[in-house]
Amino acid sequence: MSDADPTDLRRPLTLRDVSEASGVSEMTVSRVLRNRGDVSETTRTKVLEAAKRLGYVPNKIAGALASSRVNLVAVIIPSLSNMVFPEVMTGISEVLDETDLQPVVGVTNYRPEKEEDVLYEMLSWRPSGVIIAGLEHSEASRAMLKASGIPVVEIMDTDGQAIDAVVGISHRRAGREMARAILKQGFENIGFLGTKMPLDYRARKRFEGFTEALAKAGIEVQDQIFYEGGSGLAKGREMTQAILERSPDLDFLYYSNDMIGAGGMLWCMDQGIAVPQRLGLAGFNGVELLDGFSRRLATMESGRHEIGQLAARIIADRLSGAEPRGGQRVELTPKLQLGDTLKRYKN
Repeated sequence: MSDADPTDLRRPLTLRDVSEASGVSEMTVSRVLRNRGDVSETTRTKVLEAAKRLGYVPNKIAGALASSRVNLVAVIIPSLSNMVFPEVMTGISEVLDETDLQPVVGVTNYRPEKEEDVLYEMLSWRPSGVIIAGLEHSEASRAMLKASGIPVVEIMDTDGQAIDAVVGISHRRAGREMARAILKQGFENIGFLGTKMPLDYRARKRFEGFTEALAKAGIEVQDQIFYEGGSGLAKGREMTQAILERSPDLDFLYYSNDMIGAGGMLWCMDQGIAVPQRLGLAGFNGVELLDGFSRRLATMESGRHEIGQLAARIIADRLSGAEPRGGQRVELTPKLQLGDTLKRYKN
């Protein structure tokens, strides 16, 4: 075995690392990874398992040296239909436009196996850096990121252990602060409306922080309703009607994002429900699109544009040598916006 640590971030992994880990020749490893030549299924499995374990990704830059990089920054996000991420992309692009670097986007649809595939393909082109949403990844994705030898910035969330650099907010803190604001206004019968959360880790962390703060005041969420698929005004209207028909005594609805929250607000206005006197409402994200509504939904602004800028700046500065290697941690403060749907009292 080589004395070098194959997971050392200071150098990219090579065919030799996979060869030594799998116990077969470099030529055979090359054949397996390029899907060329006659190789037994047992050997193929052995090589692919070793490559996955190490986080090795083959270099698709034809004729280039293994250490070469292209002036691309891989940006991996869960959705383009969610209005949050275009704002992040705007911040990233503004900073990278001042450099020779160009962002290239991959979408995972909140699925870990899709993230693995996207990450594998993007790293095979040897980008100069990676910006990736979230801190939760599969073992294979974490291995690839650790072994990439390039700057990695995880964004949107700081509640967890970062692989390299991280920029975002604490979603648990955001949930706790929203709960405290709701309680301060005298609301007690609270319902929650949001996406199914097994794969939306950030929404789950907000809900955990929210329920934790309520519990300290001796209050529990009285009813909750979840949905799958994209967020939208129609979905918010539908969910709001459903939860209030089921639990008419609720006096506050907390939505996991602004779009379904705004749909709920529109439904309440159509029904003549006094907001916030009879029913308070709040969302999350601070989506600028809703600024044109006649009533402003209470929300928590998460600094998406700034997150994009800061993440791109870390990549650019690291590559230029202006920043030290590894470990940067930037936690922004979520900003409560009371709007017109939360504040009952002058306090």
